[in-house]
Amino acid sequence: MESKSRNVVLLFSFTTTLFFFLSTSSSASLQTQTQTLLLNPLTAPQTTLSWPELESESLSSSTTTETDPDSTSTATLQLHHIDSLSFNKTPDQLFHLKLQRDALRVDSLLSLAAAKRGGGLGLGFSSSIISGLASGSGEYFTRIGVGTPPKYAYMVLDTGSDVVWIQCSPCKKCYSQSDPVFNPKKSRSFNGISCASPLCRKLDSPGCNQQRQACLYQVSYGDGSITQGDFSTETLTFRGTKVPRVALGCGHDNEGLFVGAAGLLGLGRGRLSFPTQAGRRFNRKFSYCLVDRSASSSSKPSSIVFGDSAVSRTARFTPLLFNRKLDTFYYLEMLGISVGGRRVRGVTPSLFKLDPAGNGGVIIDSGTSVTRLTRPAYLAFRDAFRAGAPNLKRAPEFSLFDTCFDLSGKTEVKVPTVVLHFRGADVSLPATNYLIPVDSSGTFCFAFAATLSGLSIIGNIQQQGFRVVYDLAGSRVGFAPRGCA
Repeated sequence: MESKSRNVVLLFSFTTTLFFFLSTSSSASLQTQTQTLLLNPLTAPQTTLSWPELESESLSSSTTTETDPDSTSTATLQLHHIDSLSFNKTPDQLFHLKLQRDALRVDSLLSLAAAKRGGGLGLGFSSSIISGLASGSGEYFTRIGVGTPPKYAYMVLDTGSDVVWIQCSPCKKCYSQSDPVFNPKKSRSFNGISCASPLCRKLDSPGCNQQRQACLYQVSYGDGSITQGDFSTETLTFRGTKVPRVALGCGHDNEGLFVGAAGLLGLGRGRLSFPTQAGRRFNRKFSYCLVDRSASSSSKPSSIVFGDSAVSRTARFTPLLFNRKLDTFYYLEMLGISVGGRRVRGVTPSLFKLDPAGNGGVIIDSGTSVTRLTRPAYLAFRDAFRAGAPNLKRAPEFSLFDTCFDLSGKTEVKVPTVVLHFRGADVSLPATNYLIPVDSSGTFCFAFAATLSGLSIIGNIQQQGFRVVYDLAGSRVGFAPRGCA
């Protein structure tokens, strides 16, 4: 009897201990995972741009010549943010302008998606893309040689559009740019394209000068800006690497709110984009790394790499999806989001699905700043973040941001972790990629927003610090953390 009693006591003691262990383990597993956010204020951009042509030749990863058009090459170029071309503005003013550009940019992308699903962009001679420098078609630019001998000019880079174009003389109307306007008559490699050329037919709605039998292009933008002129071929030089016979627009009539740069290098997936045209030269691979603009001035600059060297060994890849209705954009399969180490229940794959009619989906875009998510996904994500940050003092809404915090007087805070889940790739964001300064008074906001459209857009704030790899040959996109070093 005594032995039986002792067994009962031991069993009770073991059960109690096990229950206590399981309870504490369960409690530990439910704790929100956090990371430290160092609070850096809004900063003014670097306004002295050092880009001498001799330096750009010496920094090329490899060189090749026009006589060997089928050889493969690698080229690395420095990138700068478009704010570097805006002078005499405070950090607060620049941030407001950025949000204005961003709103126009998103509207333009959504309009393009809707127009393409509807079967076209209207009648007659019209746009082959709808985006724009002033409406945020490119937040980053680089310096490229155009023509033979090469004349160097600032070109905005844009993964959301295809057509390459540059301002050309003689100008019917040209906006002010940092370099002299390109004169095609002074280039030995400039050639017009005839109306009957297959290249001309690759434009969505080509025009034709019947007298000269010259192919004409026109690109319209969401804010009413336009560029139009002769569609032609020309040699582009990327730090010593020459790429001949690139189809580009030579714009003689360029009207609107363009800023400083001479033109645009379309990096989309379409037939006329630079990666498609230069496929053999760079093996249809490129990558960029965008440095956090609040980082110290001693950090490495943002950069873009073309060629096999663009593929980082540490990148995690997700397959590209193809939208036959809109071949310009880079569609990814997004599966969900985690906050504080736990999947957000209301963020399901169905909210990001690209359907057979070309509706919905998720694109990654270098020209959009703030990531937009379909409204149900955003609300669930936002609420999970708010619940995971109860100790942060709330602040009023700011512009498109509905979740802001007053962090004045602090140097660092703990915030819940955020992970974006793609097919085959979990992207764990640094805290600076989702809680950002919006003024000079210590207000920080959750850097996501909702869209009523079915199309979600991964913006460049969330891409900062990653080397984002576009491997078109492998039909995949990769993310390498700490990829700017």
